[in-house]
Amino acid sequence: MSPDPDADLNSMSHAELLSAARAMRDAIRSHRDTSGHELCWHHPDLWALLPDAPIGGQIVPDWPQFMRGCIRYRQSLDNQLAQAPRSDREFGE
Repeated sequence: MSPDPDADLNSMSHAELLSAARAMRDAIRSHRDTSGHELCWHHPDLWALLPDAPIGGQIVPDWPQFMRGCIRYRQSLDNQLAQAPRSDREFGE
């Protein structure tokens, strides 16, 4: 069995736990509130709040698989956020 990735929480004071919770909430809100092309980008600030890194590092899909995933993600936004405003802004504008 692998070690507990959250074992560090056991040694934190109440104030440290509150600070960590606030930092996580800020990062989650920042991730949630992204829009436009930023939705397609990874968010290392959110991942940096974790004390551990993924075993084997980040895995990046090849282009065809990546593009299929992006299309499926964008389609899911149509289902989940059907009433959200749309933008015709190009990447980099």
